[in-house]
Amino acid sequence: MTRLTPLHEVHVALGARMIDFAGWDMPVWYGSATDEHHAVRSAAGLFDLSHMAELFVTGSEAAAAIDWALLIEASDMPVGRARYSMMCNEAGGIIDDLIVYRLADEEFMIVANASNGPTVFAEMQERAAEFDARVVDRTDEFALVAVQGPKAEEIVLRLTGPELGDLRYYRVAEVELLGQTAYAARTGYTGEDGFELFVPAAVGTSLWKALLDTGAEDGLVPVGLAARDTLRLEAGMPLYGHELTLETTPFDVGSARLVKSKPGGFVGADALATAADEPHDVLIGLIVDGRRPAREGYAVLDGAGGEDRIGVVTSGAPSPTLDRNIAIARVHRTVETGETVTIDVRGTATPAEVVELPFYRRPQ
Repeated sequence: MTRLTPLHEVHVALGARMIDFAGWDMPVWYGSATDEHHAVRSAAGLFDLSHMAELFVTGSEAAAAIDWALLIEASDMPVGRARYSMMCNEAGGIIDDLIVYRLADEEFMIVANASNGPTVFAEMQERAAEFDARVVDRTDEFALVAVQGPKAEEIVLRLTGPELGDLRYYRVAEVELLGQTAYAARTGYTGEDGFELFVPAAVGTSLWKALLDTGAEDGLVPVGLAARDTLRLEAGMPLYGHELTLETTPFDVGSARLVKSKPGGFVGADALATAADEPHDVLIGLIVDGRRPAREGYAVLDGAGGEDRIGVVTSGAPSPTLDRNIAIARVHRTVETGETVTIDVRGTATPAEVVELPFYRRPQ
């Protein structure tokens, strides 16, 4: 059965176009995905992320269990910190990318992608079995709402109070929202500043409406999956199933920094130690000529008009901010910024310029 988020009725009432996404009925847009994208870049957008998995790891050896299960060094995380990490299999392939939040000395929250939530939960339970640690899937207990954009802080602080404004990037804090204990994290997936708010599922609808009401004067609008994807693409952020797969290691996706030796080791350590010394793929940004965008799976060929295949497009779409077609590709050789490659766009050889990622950086 398709799962519904706590905000499902709100989306239907707003006239959202709903689709099945990783087994969840989710809004893809509310009117115009392009307008929603621009709203996030210029003002603020409101996202329902309740389909993401919230897994809690508790106990005296919770940190040690996470050290073993993931690439992250959870043991040296201060309380209130968040870190991006990955879970790999024994062969070094990426099971999922996720964020770990340390809520207390013996309590962590792992937020995994919706499509991989059950797999990550099962793996975490198995990998934590030899530790004094308990792994619980609390996804259904939360509504997860994100506010992203240059006006996000101003909007959220009207509901939480000004103290939350001191929360730095990749930090998390316990707050009171609508009379309920909640968590506020300064994280996001858009390339903009903002907050992700974890509240009890029962007050998710009330929080959504309160945010829309208080943010209306600032241009806050609800945003669906379509704009979320173009926002993350412009920001050069990988998406599982596109840039990240079981067939890729962290070295193939520019995430070598996440792989560190740890005294107790970790799952996949031996395979990743070998992979570190072997040739690996590279993720590159591409500005694509012509009117037709390069889509996932399109072949990338060597040079202008080249015939030798050197890689594949992993994500591609028109960029509302740049007003150009952009793409991320995984290639088998090093390419230089400014170099021209060719993309096979449905049988048409289309030039593309190699550029540095991300395509977009928010003004500081």
